[in-house]
Amino acid sequence: MLGSLSVRVLDDRHRDDVLAILDADPVANVFVSSRVHAAGLDPRRLGAQMWGYLRDGELTSLCYSGANLVPVAATPEATRAFAERAQAQGRRCSSIVGPIGVVGDLWEILAPYWGPPRAVRSAQPVMATSVMPPVPIDHRVRRVRMEEFDVVYPACVAMFTEEVGVSPNVGDGGVLYRARVAELIRAGRAFARIDDGRVVFKAEVGAVTPYACQVQGVWVPPDLRGQGLSVSGMAALVEESLRSIAPTVSLYVNDYNKRARATYSHVGFAEVDTFMSILF
Repeated sequence: MLGSLSVRVLDDRHRDDVLAILDADPVANVFVSSRVHAAGLDPRRLGAQMWGYLRDGELTSLCYSGANLVPVAATPEATRAFAERAQAQGRRCSSIVGPIGVVGDLWEILAPYWGPPRAVRSAQPVMATSVMPPVPIDHRVRRVRMEEFDVVYPACVAMFTEEVGVSPNVGDGGVLYRARVAELIRAGRAFARIDDGRVVFKAEVGAVTPYACQVQGVWVPPDLRGQGLSVSGMAALVEESLRSIAPTVSLYVNDYNKRARATYSHVGFAEVDTFMSILF
């Protein structure tokens, strides 16, 4: 029982209730859950607010409000309440990401106030696997070492720019992005194959909980695509992730990226959900 207000900012007193909601769907909620498992709910540590929607005094839905706006288990009533709160405070996020139906409903309410977006990714299949890959792995794919940062970072920038449509170096000169890449390398969650000082495959495990992890930033140089590097590289990443990081490996991909979807299917991923992203 959290009180009488329909939406409120949660704190560490509500951690168990929040994790119960998040971990009920560990793949769909892996990003938000990873943040709460690591940092708790104090906004200063979390780097965001966690909004909770209450129905008859019971916490039923969540919305992570930080650099991303991410609804979790949001009912229609909660979705409207979260949209009204977001509208009232003004846009502070760079994207809205989450289940396709909820994000679509959120955006329908917010679009007159927040639009136009830079891009809308209207359907992004969520894929997951909990079994070892059925294809041979590339044994040259390994964890990146910190002394290799300057080799890997340009590949990270190239991937980000290709995927998002804007360089991560814009604005702050890449300070935050460089820090994030370094953080993942130090955590042992950046993987690459480096041949003669050149990255020929790379990907990171961006979010981790006790139940699932989420792969991001999969990239092969354009001139090397079509040679199977992404299949064997992803197979190596999945095998090591299942062995040492989490029991389920997940990711989401744009529906129009048929080559990537085929790659992930070959590695053993199956579609389990669909996301939608609004990018600003």
